[in-house]
Amino acid sequence: MSSSTIERRELGCFLAVARKQFAGGKGPAEMFSRAVDAVWHQMLGTPEYAAFSAEHAGAVLGHREMSGSGPIGWVGAYEEAYGPLPAIWFTDADGVLDAGALARYKGTGKVVAEWDCGPTTGDGDDAAPGSR
Repeated sequence: MSSSTIERRELGCFLAVARKQFAGGKGPAEMFSRAVDAVWHQMLGTPEYAAFSAEHAGAVLGHREMSGSGPIGWVGAYEEAYGPLPAIWFTDADGVLDAGALARYKGTGKVVAEWDCGPTTGDGDDAAPGSR
C-alpha cells in the first residue's frame, strides 16, 4: 500500500478531526467512507498504525464498532481544517463513487450517511455525556 494514497491522506485528516472532536467533548466521529475505512482496517494492528495515528492525531486512536445513520457531525470541522470533502469520502471499498451522495453534499454542504465504526481515545472517554 503506497504511503501517498488519497485514502491514507484522508484517514490522517479523519484521525486529526476525530481527536479534536474528543478534545471538544464531542462523541466519536463517524467513519462513513468505505474506501477510507478499508485502509484504516488494513493499518490497524500494524506497528505503522501507532506512528501514523500519533503523527496525525497527536495520540493513538483506537477503533470500535458503532453503527448508526444520520448527519455526519464532524464535516464542518473537517472543512475548516482541510476544505471540502474529496470524492473519496463517497467511494466504496471497490472504488465505486456514489455520485448522488457526492452531489447532495456539494449542493447542501451536509452529509447524511450510515456508518459502522469510529475511533476511540483508549482512555475511557470515548463518548461525551449525552452523546450516542
